[in-house]
This record gives sequence, C-alpha cells and structure tokens, in this order.
Amino acid sequence: MFKRDLTPLEARVLAVLVEKESTVPDSYPLSANALTAGCNQKTARDPVMDVGEAEVLATVEELKSLSLVNTVSGSRVLRYEHNFARALSVPGAAMALLAQLMLRGPQTAAELRQNTERLHRFADVSSVDGFLEELAAREPPFAVKLPKAPGAREARWAHLLCGPVASVEQAVAAASPRDEELALQKAELAAVKAELASLRELVLRMAAEQGLSA
Repeated sequence: MFKRDLTPLEARVLAVLVEKESTVPDSYPLSANALTAGCNQKTARDPVMDVGEAEVLATVEELKSLSLVNTVSGSRVLRYEHNFARALSVPGAAMALLAQLMLRGPQTAAELRQNTERLHRFADVSSVDGFLEELAAREPPFAVKLPKAPGAREARWAHLLCGPVASVEQAVAAASPRDEELALQKAELAAVKAELASLRELVLRMAAEQGLSA
C-alpha cells in the first residue's frame, strides 16, 4: 500500500488513467486536457465532478510523489500514465475492478463484471467475486463488501483506497440508489392500485343503487 489514503480527486485521476489506457489506447498516455475531461465526464461517473486543469495537474504531482503516476516526455505536450498495478502489486483484473469502483462508486459483482468489460473480461461473476475477496483479504484491505441494502438481492462492494467507508448508513445509501428508487415505484404502484380498487367499489355501489348491472 502507498503512504496514505487517496483523496477523491486523486482516486478519480488515477482511475481515469487506468480506464483510458484500455478505452482510448491511441490517446494514451493522456494530456492534461484529456485527463481533465475524463475526470469531469458526465457518464459512467459517480459522483460527477467539475474540476479545473490546474487542480488536476496539482493532483498529478501528488500521485507522482506516491509513485502512482509518471510523466511521459518526448512530445510537445506532456502526457501522463499510471503506475497502478506495479505500485499496489495487484494483477490487471484487480486493477480494473478497483478503477471501476473509484469511477462509479459501490457496485455488485455482476455490475462490476459488466462495467469492466472494456478493461478486463471476466469469465463469470464468480471470478469477479474471487478477485474482490482477494482485495478484501489484503493487509490493509483494498475493498470491502458492504451490508446488503434493504430489498437488495446482492451486496455491493466499495474500494478502500480513500480510507474506510464512513459509516454503514452512508455505505448503504451510496450502494442502493436504484433499490430506493424501485421501492418508491412499488409504493406508488400500490397506491394507484388501492385508488382504483376504491373507485371500482364506488362505481359498483352506485350501479346497485340505480338498479344497474356493472
């Protein structure tokens, strides 16, 4: 493990470099402009950030001091590459999982298998689970399995490169936005059904009073 926990922006910069190495190899190593755009990307990011190039470059310098990022010279524009796998002594599959957790927040093993497809193809969900368990067993651990959210079928995982998850409540809240949305939709559907049943009962009663058949 490196000397200290990463800041959220350091984690984002590092994960963007890992991601873009596979998704846009022709543009990798990345320029400061491309790296900033990757950090501020609106899709496949949680949370969405809005940072300036100066902030990103200052973060790169911090990551260089941790041996996690290198500067590549030889062109008119300085470019940057990650040193993730070597610095953390993790295989490429584990690096892909950690990068996606840093980019998108807590996810299930199935979600991680889908989201890492362009970085590393896992044979099945059980192989994802295997690498996650290895990351959780590290000392200090790099990942943690979160408590299963109410109504969720699967537990989700979070990375620990920015330090411990603040609390179980925050972990569950961060891990289950879709579960909460689904529960809200179910409640709204139940309310609509109840209202329809009440209206049907009213119509039947009125029809009976008028001697009509409904």
